[in-house]
Amino acid sequence: MEAMPCQNQRLGPRPPEEQAAGTVPGGSRLIRFAEPGQDSGCPSPDSSSSSSNGVAAAIPAGEGAAPPLGPQLKLLPMNDQLRELQTIIRDKKSSRGDFVFSADRLIRLVVEEGLNQLPYTECTVTTPTGHKYEGVRFEKGNCGVSIMRSGEAMEQGLRDCCRSIRIGKILIQSDEETQRAKVYYAKFPPDIYRRKVLLMYPILSTGNTVIEAVKVLVEHGVQPSVIILLSLFSTPHGAKSIIQEFPEITILTTEVHPVAPTHFGQKYFGTD
Repeated sequence: MEAMPCQNQRLGPRPPEEQAAGTVPGGSRLIRFAEPGQDSGCPSPDSSSSSSNGVAAAIPAGEGAAPPLGPQLKLLPMNDQLRELQTIIRDKKSSRGDFVFSADRLIRLVVEEGLNQLPYTECTVTTPTGHKYEGVRFEKGNCGVSIMRSGEAMEQGLRDCCRSIRIGKILIQSDEETQRAKVYYAKFPPDIYRRKVLLMYPILSTGNTVIEAVKVLVEHGVQPSVIILLSLFSTPHGAKSIIQEFPEITILTTEVHPVAPTHFGQKYFGTD
């Protein structure tokens, strides 16, 4: 009996160039973002129009837009739903209930897209009606790491998508004397060096906290190339600082803007 293809799967054989670009050792495939320079139809974060071709690679250059920071910086495509969530989070008049509800929705969108970048293997299953279905199965060996405290707001969103995923924690605070970011606590799965890491930190302002967190992960054997940084908002300076320090890291966010909602952690946890 002929197998049923996935709904979004191309019918017929894949072109050779796609087979070469979409495979990794072991026969698994990696879903990729649109590459810079491709006509992805992605607007800048200040545009309210929508995009239907997936995630854009970076802010497009142009009048009023920040310069591209390379393929390491990924943006969710802007649409009215995304802009409304960003607006509620930025609005000082938003109640805490509306703020948390909108933040959780935005976190879920970022987490889902972050998971979409992890490698998977193709598989065939049998349906209850006896038909064969060609699908995919994500590979094991992933984990999350939250940068305390605001990063903990993203943990539930990750668990909602991956019930059994292991999550580590890092506590980084500014030293009172030097004002430099300092690591106070770090706890990871013992085999984190063999895992792909979803690093969670909602607001990238200066980038210093994330840089210190990645250094700790590197000390534990994690390669920057397997780290996907999940954030909600980023400043151009913060993203640039992280990419300059770790060119192989991937940053996924919804908006790059000079003014970041730095009140996020306090309002989310009710300590504002």
